[in-house]
Amino acid sequence: MSRQITFAKAINECLHQSMAEDPNVIVYGLGVTDPKSIFGTTAGLEARFGKERVFDMPTAENAMTGVAIGAAIEGIRPVMVHQRLDFFLLAMDQLVNGAAKWRYMFGGQDSVPITIRLIMGRGWGQGPTHSQNLQAWFAHIPGLKVVMPASAEDAKGLLAASIFDDDPVLFLEHRWLHNVHGDVPETLNRTPLGKARLVREGDAVTIVGMSYMTVEAIRAADFLSNLGIHCEVLDLRTIRPLDWDAVFASVSRTGRLLALDTGHATGSVAGEIVARVAMECWGKLKAAPQRIAMPDFPEGTSPALTKGYHPRAEHIVDAVARMLGRTIDASPLGAQRGYPHDVPGDWFNGPF
Repeated sequence: MSRQITFAKAINECLHQSMAEDPNVIVYGLGVTDPKSIFGTTAGLEARFGKERVFDMPTAENAMTGVAIGAAIEGIRPVMVHQRLDFFLLAMDQLVNGAAKWRYMFGGQDSVPITIRLIMGRGWGQGPTHSQNLQAWFAHIPGLKVVMPASAEDAKGLLAASIFDDDPVLFLEHRWLHNVHGDVPETLNRTPLGKARLVREGDAVTIVGMSYMTVEAIRAADFLSNLGIHCEVLDLRTIRPLDWDAVFASVSRTGRLLALDTGHATGSVAGEIVARVAMECWGKLKAAPQRIAMPDFPEGTSPALTKGYHPRAEHIVDAVARMLGRTIDASPLGAQRGYPHDVPGDWFNGPF
């Protein structure tokens, strides 16, 4: 049975059920035991499972990631939480030279089953050091798995799969998604990593999305559908492993590709998708593959600097129109918002 709950509640529910299922699961990180409980995602964990399994940590990201690696080697399944992806950059050495290499260096005989929850995204004046989307960094490293859910259901199912996976997983949560509602099963189901979801069927253009950009892709596809243009929307869900079979199959049906990314354009996951499609599906393409990503400069803090910085549904519609050789007025999509451009909707009430 499923019911409507928020993305944040789905994560909280997954943590409660995972810890109840396996006493080796622990949860810690800055703010985990704070009254606001990181968007509510860690609410009630300390009271239910005790201070030995749920605790705050010193502001020592590198050291505490090392603690997680050591614990994982000894059979613990740590879930380490950071309120900003940006803060975790202090622990890249432990992640890249430690966790990611362990299984390979020991011939597959040992593993590091850690899950690292990193909150990313934009809006609310987060600025250049609190809003970075660096999934391409992580996806570049062999030995790491990178998960980017876009729905409440996937937030729960993919987090469960991440916690019980025997390799290190980066679980990236876009802050614009925490208040999104969706149908989520009451039971603890594990959604397989590396399997994309076909969100919309169509024959005009394949739109490949990830994380929050899947939401904008759906808005664009629904708008275009009213004009008789049916786009196929594919939500990657995980970007390492990436479901190349699903991408290639969709492009083979439509002959066109538009890859969306929440990160910067240069070196992006979207760029890798464009490259692979050009290599593997050249004979099926009816138009040059395109991508939409963030500009190649840091995000500003003031609304004056961020206005026009973030790709939205109207930009997707414009790109699809160019690929089809059509003229389409996408301005109604922007006009419909009626709220500040650096928040996703009128339901959004700040990062906490």
